[in-house]
Amino acid sequence: MHIDHTHRKWLAASLIILGAATAVYIPYALRSPSGPRGGSALGLTFGIVGSAFMVFSGLLAGRKKVSVWRLGRAQTWMRGHLWLGLLSLPIILFHGGFRFGGPLTSVLMVLLIVVVASGVFGAALQHYMPHLMTVQVPSETIFEQVDHIREQLVAEADKLVAAASGPLDAPAAGRSESMVATAEPAVAVEEGTEALRSFYIREMRPFLQSHGARHQLLSDTDRAHGTFEGLRTLLPAEAHDATKKLEQICEEERQLRRQVTLHHWLHGWLMLHIPLSLALLLLGCVHAIVALRY
Repeated sequence: MHIDHTHRKWLAASLIILGAATAVYIPYALRSPSGPRGGSALGLTFGIVGSAFMVFSGLLAGRKKVSVWRLGRAQTWMRGHLWLGLLSLPIILFHGGFRFGGPLTSVLMVLLIVVVASGVFGAALQHYMPHLMTVQVPSETIFEQVDHIREQLVAEADKLVAAASGPLDAPAAGRSESMVATAEPAVAVEEGTEALRSFYIREMRPFLQSHGARHQLLSDTDRAHGTFEGLRTLLPAEAHDATKKLEQICEEERQLRRQVTLHHWLHGWLMLHIPLSLALLLLGCVHAIVALRY
């Protein structure tokens, strides 16, 4: 795993802070007759430092929302958000003597653990997901353009099938002899490629239009390849090129599906992380006010 220079600096600083805090906490805990307490001078110090780390981490969201804030590099803030947010957990545990206490402090500790865990999960996703995206989605496109590209794929596939087997809305059977007599070349093409049009209407077009369905025949690469190989055995040679292009269109749709799934994983964790972080900060303020007043 590659760690850049900024990461190394934040990691080193975090380890130094954690080591110093641990060195202070252990003798403090051993010398306290009734155990370490959050209300003691050292306990309050740990609480203030841990809260400051959480506030700093929360300020990252403010920096991203308010574009006029240009305090430091974005990368530095991101690394600080990760490492100080992670460091806040042991510091707050030192503050409370590894006890959750009453209902409010118990809720705060659970929130802190979940926020830190979700943050670590998100950081891991952001580190590994771009590589995974490159491997699984070699034809990655701009996410906002996915729906437009899907419309283009359907339109392109419609044209290919119509050119090879006639209009898609034409009846598949039951043509009168007069129709055959007046359009013999077109009918000859359609009769030879009826399997292509039938397959497209029954399987492929629904696959291209129902983006979330995973049980479909064409959603699996190997099954789709076998299906197209079997289809080509039923078609005349002049339709094989169109079939190959249709198979490529299906692969593009599968890549779009993978991209959408990976995009949701990459950003979906924020739906949990951000609201819980805000709740943690607000309840932390309530806890501080209550502790100071009572």
